[in-house]
Amino acid sequence: MKRRDLLKNSAALGFAAAAVPFSRAIAAQESAPATASAPIKSSAVTNRLKPPASGSITVAFLISDGAVVIDFCGPWEVFENVMIGGSMGAFRLYTVAESTKPILAGGGMKIVPTHTIADAPTPKVIVIPAQSKPSETVLEWIRKSSQTADVTMSVCTGAYVLAATGLLAGKSATTHHASYVDLAQKFPDIHIKRGARFVEDGKLATAGGLSSGIDLALRVVERYYGRDVATQTAYDMEYQGQGWMDPNSNSVYAAIRTSANGHPLCAVCSMAVEEASAPSSSYKGTTYYFCSSDHKEQFDATPEKFVAMIKEA
Repeated sequence: MKRRDLLKNSAALGFAAAAVPFSRAIAAQESAPATASAPIKSSAVTNRLKPPASGSITVAFLISDGAVVIDFCGPWEVFENVMIGGSMGAFRLYTVAESTKPILAGGGMKIVPTHTIADAPTPKVIVIPAQSKPSETVLEWIRKSSQTADVTMSVCTGAYVLAATGLLAGKSATTHHASYVDLAQKFPDIHIKRGARFVEDGKLATAGGLSSGIDLALRVVERYYGRDVATQTAYDMEYQGQGWMDPNSNSVYAAIRTSANGHPLCAVCSMAVEEASAPSSSYKGTTYYFCSSDHKEQFDATPEKFVAMIKEA
């Protein structure tokens, strides 16, 4: 499954929307991102995690068909490259799925999961990338495993999977910028933070789109082992991004755009569309365009809510 298709068909994932008032809690993040010329100053690590006295920290990467590669491979490389006392192995990494049947990740990559949810080691960190709709069995595994995990983190639209467990209810979260509106509509009891590189709320953490997962993983490393270790890990990876030190560094995505490069954007997911061929709807004298008939149907069901969301942003 291509990432574009995953975002475009978010409405078709089948996650039931709660029958409660539409969320008005999409909060814009206003801090400016750090730059290479003006790095963020080192500071005391907040929300520290305690590494084990011996052994490795187990990290489960929950995958299924359509899993977006960078969403899980980015964090995988972060945890894999952590060195403590000159040695690797601070984290023990493994993939887990409902079965060991090979899955087709984004772009057709075939992966044989290491463990099933029935025999996987108890994880201390759970990574949930964007992927296909989970079964109730998988959702229950997340709920149960999160009870003893230090961190359960989603990347990109993996937030839909985490949200479907009910664990994010009443908490703050983020996702890929094209899914802010849709996630808020489907799960109105979640406070969606626009323009956040990542959001931490207790034992749960959510990253923005794609590469944001690398930053959230570095942040988890920092929480366990401190900023010096996380900085060295980023250096060894030749990763110059500094978003892991500033959760507000996705502020460029805080505002909802209505057009880009001369093309209108889908009113649901902000994807660029061709005006001449895109489905459209008129509401109170304004024409809105959509990337798919599914998103048009979503809008048409409650146009006032989508319009209010756009104006609030």
